Order: sequence, then C-alpha cells, then structure tokens
Amino acid sequence: MNNKTNRKQDALDYHSKGRPGKIQVVPTKPTNSQRDLTMAYSPGVAEPCLRIADNVEDVYKYTAKGNLVAVISNGTAVLGLGNIGPEASKPVMEGKGLLFKIYADIDVFDLEINAKTPDEFVAIVKALEPTFGGINLEDISAPTCFEIERRLKAEMKIPVMHDDQHGTAIISGAALLNACEIQGKKLDKIKMVVNGAGAAAVSCSKMYLSLGVKKENLVMFDINGLLTPDRTDLGDIRMEFATERKDIKTLAEAMKGADVFVGLSAGNVVTPDMLKGMAKNPIVFAMANPDPEIAYDIAHNTRKDIIMATGRSDFPNQVNNVLGFPYIFRGALDVRATAINEEMKIAAVKAIAEIAKKPVPEAVNLAYSTTNLKFGRDYIIPKPMDQRLIIEVSTAVAKAAIDSGVARKVITDWDAYAEELRTRIGSDDKLLRNLTNQAKQNPKRIVFAEADTYKILRAAQIVKDECIATPILLGNVDRIKQIMKDNDLDLGDVQIIDPREGTEETEKYAQYLYNKRQRRGVTLFEARKLMIDRNYYGASMVQFGEADALISGLTKNYVTTIKPALQIIGTEEGVSRVAGMYMMITQKGPVFFGDTTVNVNPTVQELVDITVLIEHSVRQFNVTPRVGILSYSNFGSNDGPIPEKTREAVRILHEKYPDMVVDGDMQANFALNPELLSDNFPFSTLVGRPANTLIFPNLESGNIAYKLLQEIGGAEAVGPILLGLKKPVHVLQLGSSVREIVNMITIAVVNAQEKSVAVEPAKSVKR
Repeated sequence: MNNKTNRKQDALDYHSKGRPGKIQVVPTKPTNSQRDLTMAYSPGVAEPCLRIADNVEDVYKYTAKGNLVAVISNGTAVLGLGNIGPEASKPVMEGKGLLFKIYADIDVFDLEINAKTPDEFVAIVKALEPTFGGINLEDISAPTCFEIERRLKAEMKIPVMHDDQHGTAIISGAALLNACEIQGKKLDKIKMVVNGAGAAAVSCSKMYLSLGVKKENLVMFDINGLLTPDRTDLGDIRMEFATERKDIKTLAEAMKGADVFVGLSAGNVVTPDMLKGMAKNPIVFAMANPDPEIAYDIAHNTRKDIIMATGRSDFPNQVNNVLGFPYIFRGALDVRATAINEEMKIAAVKAIAEIAKKPVPEAVNLAYSTTNLKFGRDYIIPKPMDQRLIIEVSTAVAKAAIDSGVARKVITDWDAYAEELRTRIGSDDKLLRNLTNQAKQNPKRIVFAEADTYKILRAAQIVKDECIATPILLGNVDRIKQIMKDNDLDLGDVQIIDPREGTEETEKYAQYLYNKRQRRGVTLFEARKLMIDRNYYGASMVQFGEADALISGLTKNYVTTIKPALQIIGTEEGVSRVAGMYMMITQKGPVFFGDTTVNVNPTVQELVDITVLIEHSVRQFNVTPRVGILSYSNFGSNDGPIPEKTREAVRILHEKYPDMVVDGDMQANFALNPELLSDNFPFSTLVGRPANTLIFPNLESGNIAYKLLQEIGGAEAVGPILLGLKKPVHVLQLGSSVREIVNMITIAVVNAQEKSVAVEPAKSVKR
C-alpha cells in the first residue's frame, strides 16, 4: 500500500472515527436544572415566541438566526469530482461549515438537497428564509448556478452568495489590484486572457470589469476555443465575453503581448513559449488545482519579471477563498444585510488588497517561518492565518452594506465592533494550526527513540507525508520494517538505526559522554554500554547536530528519558533546572500549565525560576503571557506552606521582573475569571483579562489539573513540552495517541527552528 492509499484511509478515519462527521450542535445556554429546561422550552419559550410574533425583527434578538448560515448544495459540481449527488457532497458542506466557524465564528447548518432544476432548488431555499441569516450556495453546476443565485438574490431578503463564483473573484480581484500596482500597469489599459469559462471564470471576469478592466481588452477561452459571437454553444452569460477580434484564434496567439493571464481551467495548458510572448512584467494567475496551468517553477525560470499566483498553499500568492467568504458573511450578518451586493464584494476586494500592503504581524511571520514577509512580487495577498482579515474585511463589508442601503442594523461604534470581532477569534486552536504551518515551512530531522511501536511509526508517516518533519527511527531494524509492512506504512528511504548493533558514531558519542561525566562516576566502558540505550544514542545525535530534536517517552517513564538528555545535552545558559509545560487548547483559547511533569515540590526560588522559564517559553509561541501563581488562597486569605511559598515567589518576581504580568497567590477561578477578580481584588495586576499561563505550586496539583481538564473539560493537551534544555528533547505522555504524538513532533520542529537553523557539532569536553 502506498502513501496515497494511506492518506485515503486517514481521510476516511478522520471523518468516521468517534462522532461521525465534523460538526455538531452545542447548547449556548445553561441546561443543568429543571428551571433551565423550562426556560429553554415549555413554558418559558412562549415569551420570545410572542415577542417575535409582534415584531418579526426580534427573531434576531431571541434566536440564533443572526449568526446562522446555510451551506446548501445539490451535489452537481462537487470539487473536481463532478455530479456525485447530494449525499456525497455532505462531507464538503460540513467542511465549509467548519471553516465558517473557525475563521469567523459563524454557525452553520449544511443542507444537501435533492433538487436538480432551478425551480426546485429555488423553491426549497426560499422556504428556508425564516431560519437563516444568510445562504452560502456551494458546488452547483453551471449554467444552472447562475440562474439559481440570480433568482434567490432577487426573491430573498437575506444575504445569498455562491462562493464558487464570487469567492475566487474577490480574492483574485485583490491580487490583481496589487499585482498591477507592483508591475506598474493600469487596469484600464491591461490586456487580459482568461482560460476557462465556468462559473468562477465568468464571475472573476465580471469582477475585473467592475474594478476597471476594459471589456474590449479581455478575451476568454473554454474547452472548445475562443468565445466569439458566431459560437452556437454559448449561453447568454458566456456570450457577454465573446470577442469580435479576428487576429486571434488560439490561446498562444491571444497571449502574445498580453499583460495578464487568468487560468481557471486545467493543468499544464500554458507553455514557456506562451509566457515568453507576454508583455513586459506579466501577471499570471494559474489557479487550476492541483496542477496549475503552468508549473510555478517553470514560470519563474521562464520569466524573471513575472508575478504569479496559484491555488496552491505551497507557493507564494495562494488564491484561497477562505480569505473572503467567512468575513464577507460576518460583516453582512452583523448589520443584518438583505443582500451581498456588488458594493460589498468590491469593499472586500479592496480591504484584502490593503492588508497585504501593511506591515505583516509577527504572528504571521512566525506561522510561515519568515522574518521578511512584505508587500511585493511574492506577497500580493494576505495569508489565511492573518487574524487582521476578520477585522478589516468584515468591517469594510459592514460599512459598504450600510452605505449602499442594504443594512437593517447600523453600527456606530466601530472600535467596539472591532473588539467584538477580536474576541470571536480567540476561542479555538488557531495557535496549534499556526504552529503546524510554521513547522511545514522549515521541516527538521526528528529522531524517534521508540520507533518499534505502531503509534510512533504512524506519527512518523504523517509528519513525513505532511512535510512537518524528517523522521529518523531508532530500534530493531527488522522489527520496525515488519510493523511497517503489517500496517501498510511506507516511509520510503527513512533512516533506521539500531544502536545495539553499533555505528560509526557510537565511539564518538561514548567518548563525549565519558568526558562529560567521568567525574560523576561514568567510566568509558559504562559510556559505551549506555550508548546501546536509544535515549542516550538519540540525545547524542541531537547534541552532535545529526538530528534536530528527540522524541521519546511513549513506553518509558519520564525520568528514563530526561536523564540522558540532561547528561548529554544539558540546560540552556542561565537555566538552573528544566520544567515541564502543557499547552491546553480550550474553547476560550490556549492556556499554558506548568510545572506539570518535572519538579515535584519546588522551593520559592525554584518556583521563581520555573515561572521565568515558562513565561519566556510562552512568548516564543507569540502569546503575551499573563501569569497566575496558583494556590488555595487568595492574596493572603489563608496561611500555610503553599500560600506562603507562592506569595514569596510573586514578591520576588515583582521585584526582579517588573515587566512581567504576574500575580498571586490566587485560586484558579479568580485567575481565569476577570470579572470575579475585578470585583473582589481590583488591585491585582491581572485585572482586565484572564490569565493564560498558570503556575502550580507543586507537580501534584499541576498534573492533576491538566488531566482533569483534558478528560472532563474536553481540552486538548499538547505536551509535555520540556523546557530549559540547550537543544530540543520532548518526552511524550505515557500512552499518547497518534494525534498527540504528531502535535509534539510539531512543537519539537518549531522548537528546533527557534533554537538554531544549523546546529553546531558538539566538541569534546576537556578533562
């Protein structure tokens, strides 16, 4: 079984395991008591019903309509799969709903309807208008999709948008504005060739005309050739783009002297010679997926003066609809717009274009492992991870709706609206997604000390396939290969090493350990014997720069893994002890717990050291730490060894680290509830926003807390993240799942990126 087959099974497992599908309905009100239930349903529900009956607009006040979008398809044009039917389209529609939620906090019901004709489709969707605040049409075949959208927009009083048409148009429109600016071209002067005449191509072309492109300067091709007035196979919509030009017949002829090529067709239909014939400083949007109309590398090797965009995430300038649709609907819903009109779409285009011109936030640079992302040929549109999108695009769309007269609610305090949008994006695992994206930008070599286990090998397969890391496997070679064979794993030419058999490096590693530990009771004989242990061998590989990080601990206790790392690699300069931290991915955002795995009962000074180490580490995730030192006491309300220890630690931290946002001793609920803290202890340095970094007074409390939150609270635990070593070593939780292992590998890669780009080889320690 090859990697492609493995990925197919991964996709099936992802959608089927646990609760089938990708979305669920979650109550937003308390339901714990009989009183709650009487409020939620009978008899309490009668009151909002009566209010809405008196004033139908109150449906937005008392129900979820104002934040609810229907993603609707009949399954006639699903991705590149064609007419596969409404049931088969459901995974895609659920996925679209997931994107709405994670990027713009919009709730979605996906609806797959058995309606082939425009009349059937329109009748069904129109009848749903009382339920939804907006309609996102998806994967409907052309030309039916044009008529369906036109009729629904005319006959409904809520926003309707067919994203397949307008999403690409809006994002590529923003890219066109910026590309023309960089290349020194004027929209009303450019000559444009569009290859493809489907729903997206037609909508893109209409958008370009709205932005200033002249109709006489645009020619369009479909699978049958140039669109001309004498063609009898074109409907009215495509006929709008028929050209009277007689000097061209082929795509190659059309591209001679053209300024812009837009591809929404098929892969590899554009040749290098065609590019060579284009005008100076050409603009090429080759958006066919997965293979662009011309490969990115070929295009850049052919024309050094080109600006190129594709639909792929592994090249610069990805035209990705997720830059638009979540925020367009967000803005439309927030002003209760009756439509998504041309003014709102153009406002989105311009907002997206403007974001790319502004200085890039450090969080975006980190997510894409760069320090110099800036407006230019390789950055003409924002990245999907840019959190400015929800604020800038949603606000622009909302303002356009108000100005164009389709808004039923007027926003007057735009600063408050921006803050509301910010709060919407802090409640999921964006941090983990950003870290994954960062890891992919510069994969590192990860050595696995327990490679003779299925979970480790499966995780290694995933990170290799996803270009997160390059695995190095330690263990019995035959056993590892047998596990791979038995489970249809294909890791290609992955490096496999069995330290028991000895290698060219073994003596070098043993000598290094002996030189370093000879005055701590380690003889050269014992050092050679220790190198049989995979944790010693793996740590030595990291120390000598032959791997970038070590992952271990799935089947062994914590000490067994940490001890070799401490003996061989040692702690960072200025760090006196290591600590363990968990990143808990909660519905309210990430919260960092420490120490959860290493220091059993730290002293005051050790607690100070641990706090400094963890606070610094949280900053490396591009999160501003707000640290709560936890106890069973609140600011002296109780005496005892733990409150006294935590109070003294806070006193020292305030004195030595005045810029650190830290307070305590405090109970966990006060640290996490800013209203509760403000009402009772308004003097606290944490007043205003909840703590996101919690320091526990001992290992017992920290370990219990993260496991309870993981099992009962539904949080995802990423860790334990080992802090304080010179080079990355991370210890897995005993019995970790494959997903948890992949998360830790991701952390290890990012950690290795930050430690150094190139690890310097270790040097012998002098006696």
